[in-house]
Amino acid sequence: MIDDRTPVIVAARRTPIGTAGLALRDVDVVGLAAPALRAVSDDANLAAPSQVVLGNCMGPGGNVARVAALAAGFDVTTPAMTVDLQCGSGLAALTTACALIKSGSAESVLAGGAESASSAPWRLWPPIDGAEPRRYSRAPFAPAEIGDPEMGPAADDVARRWGITRERQDAYAVRSHSRAAAARAAGRFDDELVPLPHLAGDQRIRANLTPGTLSRLPAAFSPAGTVTAGNACGINDGAAAVAMVTEAQRRADGIPGLACLDWATVGSDPNLPGVGPVPAVRTLLHRNGLTLADIDSIEINEAFAAQVLACCDELGLDEDRVCIEGGALALGHPWGASGAVLAVRLFSQMLRVDSRELGLATIAVGGGQGVALLVQRVG
Repeated sequence: MIDDRTPVIVAARRTPIGTAGLALRDVDVVGLAAPALRAVSDDANLAAPSQVVLGNCMGPGGNVARVAALAAGFDVTTPAMTVDLQCGSGLAALTTACALIKSGSAESVLAGGAESASSAPWRLWPPIDGAEPRRYSRAPFAPAEIGDPEMGPAADDVARRWGITRERQDAYAVRSHSRAAAARAAGRFDDELVPLPHLAGDQRIRANLTPGTLSRLPAAFSPAGTVTAGNACGINDGAAAVAMVTEAQRRADGIPGLACLDWATVGSDPNLPGVGPVPAVRTLLHRNGLTLADIDSIEINEAFAAQVLACCDELGLDEDRVCIEGGALALGHPWGASGAVLAVRLFSQMLRVDSRELGLATIAVGGGQGVALLVQRVG
């Protein structure tokens, strides 16, 4: 139910997404986040937001959101906080903003995420008993005794568990690229992009990709696996942000937006992290008396074709309904930003097409979690 304190997204922008080590290799996480924050602030005419919340999981540490907010030109009195829910960080930043507005703690929030895999610092474990320092790759997603797989092998396990064939994964990946290429050619990304001096458009999209091309790629994580570099997301750089206000303020301004009806974060099996969206989506649907047939636009983060397809099969969702203008397999997956990218994509699609009333964004999280956000077009 929408009331005066319902949080509403009234502007949404993202940077182009670059492949790590290429066009955006010299742009740090603040250099990605600040232009996105500035753009949504200008779009929404929010010179002084109540708060800034950003997701980030591989940056330099500290409070990236605070540094980015100041770099974007906001007053020193504007508070900012950084959220780390790994790949769910960007969407968790949005749900945090929703809670701040719904509770009355804030009247307007800029929320999103940023990730610069290219400039993420290298860390070392300290030497023990005279041994050399060891490279620190990542924090645990879960205790080893429960299961703490790397994402690639976990995606292979999901494919085996749900019977997702290599051919089906490759076909889905090709579809993601072809849809994104068609959307780009039609100018459907133009209004949401914040061009950077180093990159004006998404770098990863391949317009002429075919299943035959992908079929020649070797398994990426195990000899008997079906996940490859072609049906998995790349390692990417990018940022995304939204401006969120109360429904009362949106109505007074007389502008359209996406009302955030409900949101959920749930836990699931750490050994099968890619299917975390399943219980998150089921929670939202049950709580709101809806079925997937009621949802007009559905964005599932495409970390791997295998995990998206497994989520679709488990939910009884027609895979053709997911990411209708391409997803992370084509655009890229800048970890801490990707959840916010989903919201930007929903905003772009749903405000462009009048018939789309309800939308759903959801993302899987390492360690076995899922985040989901339910939105409704208003105005």
